[in-house]
Amino acid sequence: MSRSFSSALLLVLLAGCAGQQAYRDGRELIAQDQVPAGLQKLQEALQQDPGNAQFRSAYLQARARATSTRLQQAEGQARAGQGDLARASFLSVLEIDAQNERANSGLRALEREQRQGKLLAEAQKDVEAKRYDPARQRLSAILTEQPNHAGARALLRDVDEKTAPPVVESGLARSYKQPITIEFRDAPLKQVFELIARRSGLNFVFDKDVKADAKTSIFLKNSTVESAVYFLLVTNQLEQQVMDANTILIYPNVAAKLKEYQEVLVKTFFLANADAKQVANTLKTILKTRDVVADEKLNLVIVRDTPEAIRLAERLIALQDVPEAEVVLELEILEVKRSRLLELGVAWPTSLTLSPLSTSGGAGLTINDLNNLNQRTIGVSDLSVTANAKKTDGDANILANPRIRVRNREKAKFVIGDKVPVITTTISPGTGGFASESISYLDVGLTVNAEPTIYLNDEVGIRISLEVSNLGAATITKSGSTLYQIGTRQASTMLQLKDGENQVLAGLINNEERSAGNKVPGLGDIPVLGRLFGSSKDDSQKTEIVLSITPHLVRTVQRPEAKESEFSAGTEGSFRRRPDMAAKAPTQMPGTVIVRSGPSAVGMQPAPPQPMMTPGQLPAPLPQTVPAPEVSPSPSSPPEPAASPLPISSGQPVPLQTAPLPLSSGQPVPVAQPPAK
Repeated sequence: MSRSFSSALLLVLLAGCAGQQAYRDGRELIAQDQVPAGLQKLQEALQQDPGNAQFRSAYLQARARATSTRLQQAEGQARAGQGDLARASFLSVLEIDAQNERANSGLRALEREQRQGKLLAEAQKDVEAKRYDPARQRLSAILTEQPNHAGARALLRDVDEKTAPPVVESGLARSYKQPITIEFRDAPLKQVFELIARRSGLNFVFDKDVKADAKTSIFLKNSTVESAVYFLLVTNQLEQQVMDANTILIYPNVAAKLKEYQEVLVKTFFLANADAKQVANTLKTILKTRDVVADEKLNLVIVRDTPEAIRLAERLIALQDVPEAEVVLELEILEVKRSRLLELGVAWPTSLTLSPLSTSGGAGLTINDLNNLNQRTIGVSDLSVTANAKKTDGDANILANPRIRVRNREKAKFVIGDKVPVITTTISPGTGGFASESISYLDVGLTVNAEPTIYLNDEVGIRISLEVSNLGAATITKSGSTLYQIGTRQASTMLQLKDGENQVLAGLINNEERSAGNKVPGLGDIPVLGRLFGSSKDDSQKTEIVLSITPHLVRTVQRPEAKESEFSAGTEGSFRRRPDMAAKAPTQMPGTVIVRSGPSAVGMQPAPPQPMMTPGQLPAPLPQTVPAPEVSPSPSSPPEPAASPLPISSGQPVPLQTAPLPLSSGQPVPVAQPPAK
C-alpha cells in the first residue's frame, strides 16, 4: 500500500512540474508575440492542473488581450476598406476563441459588404446601360439589408432623377405605354376591352360576376393603353389583378372579390431612429391599415397589406425614420462673491457686575458675609476696553463650464451643489406608538434646466431656467424633524439663437449691507470725539450669478425633397396610382361607325353637319349600304370576299365595308358619307 501511495504522489509531483514548465513556456511565447502557441501551452498547463487559479487567470487574461487587440485591428481594416486583411484578422481571433461572437459578426458583415458591393456594381452597369428597373431592384435589395448604405442611396437618387416613378405592374410597362386613341359611346364593355387587347397584345380575363351587358362610353385621344384601362376600371367599379406579364384579371370592385383576388404582402421594417409604436400609429392613420404590428423591443414594424399600400408605407417610413436633430449646449456659469467688513472705534464695556465675596472660605455665602460687606468683600466683573481697527475684503469666483449634448425637444439638467439630508420622524398613533425616521435629500446649489427646439433654419429655441439656492438656518420641530431655511434665486426664459450665437443672462444679484454700532450713551454721539466712546461695524456682501449659453448644432433637421414629401396615394377606396398623363403622339385605330346611340367610330373623321329642317320637312333618306372603298389587295394574301350590304336601322352599328387593315397601322378608315340632298 505504501508503494502505491508513493507512486501516486510521484505522479502528482511530475504533473505539477509539467504544468509549471508549460506555464513558463506559454508566458515566454506570449512575450515573443507568438500568441496562439503561448495560449496552447497555457491551456496544456491548465489541463495538467485544472484547479490552479494562477494558470486559469493567466490563460484568460492572455486570451482576452489577444482577442481585443486583433478585433480592434480587424475592425480598423474593415473601416479602411481592406476586406482581405480584415477577414484574416477575424479568422485569427477565431483561432484563439472559436466562440467569439464579435469576430463572427465581423465576418458576416464583411460577407454582406462584399455581396452588396457586387450588387452595387451590377446596378451601376444597369444604370449605364439605361436598364433602370433591374438597377432599382438591386438597389432595393441593398437598402433592405442596410438602409443607410450611402452608395446605394446615391445611385437610387440618380435613378429616380432619370426615370419616372415606376408602375406596380412593371412587367406590363411596354404594353401599357403604347399610344392609343379610342372613342366609344354606349358600347359593350367587353367589346372595348377586346379592341384594347388587339391593339396592345394584352390578355383580359373576366370574372363571372362582371356583367355581360355592361356598356360604357370613353373618348380618349393621344393617350396610352394604361390610361384607357384605368379609366374603364374606375368608371365601371371594376378592379384588376395582374396574373402574368401580359394577362390581367378583371373583377368587380366589391369587398368579397377584393378579399378573394387582391394580393397582399407582408413586409418587416427595421427602424434605426423612429419609434416603432409611433410609426405604427402613422400607418394606421394614413393608410387605414389594420394589420400592423409594432415590436418595441426590436424596434421594428410588420405590415400586411396590398403592394400599393406597402409602397406607400415605405415612403412614409422613409420620411419618419431619420436621425433626430441634436445640439451641444455650451454653458459658462460664473458666481461672483464680494464681501466687505469694516470695524472701527473703541469698544467699551456695556455692563458692570458687583458680587459679594465669601470670607469664610466656604463654597457659598453666609449671612455674616453679607453683614460684613465692604470694599474688600465686593467683587467687580472684568472691565476691558478694546480698540477696533479692522477692514476685510473678500472676492470669490466660482466658474463652471459644462458642455451638454441633448436631442431635439428633450430636457437636460445640470446641478452644481450639495444634497442636504432632511430627517423626518413619523410616530404611529396609539399607546406605545412606534417612531420611524425617513431621510430625503434637497438639492442646494446651482441648477440649470434646458430644453432645446431645433428649427429648419438652423436656429435653436431654448427654454432655460436657472436656480441658485443656499442653505439657511436649521430648525428642529417637537417631533424631532429637521427643517432648513433655504434661500433661492430663480430665473426662467425662452430664447431663440442661431448656431454658434452667444447669449449672456445676468442680473441675479443678492446684495446685503449690515451696519451695527456700540456707543457710550451721550459721549458716543459727540462729533469726531464720539469715535473714542463707541465702535461701529459695517458688513457688505454682494453675490452675482452670470450665465452664458452658446448652442452648437451637431445634426440639423433635414427638410425632405419635394418629390418625397408629396406623392400620389390613389383614392379613398384604392391606393392604385393614376397613370402617367403625359401627352402621346397622335394615333388612330380602326373601329366601327355608330349611328345615333351606337358605338362611335374609332379614329374616324366626323360626319359633316346636316342642314336645318323646317317643320314638316322629312329628313333626307339614308343610303341603304355603305360601299367599301377600293383597296388594292396584298399580293401575299388572297382577296377577302365582299360583305353583303346590310340595312341600317335606328341605333344599329354599321360595319365598315373595308379590306382588313392591321391594327398597328394607325391610319384612319374612310367611310362613305350619305349623298347631299
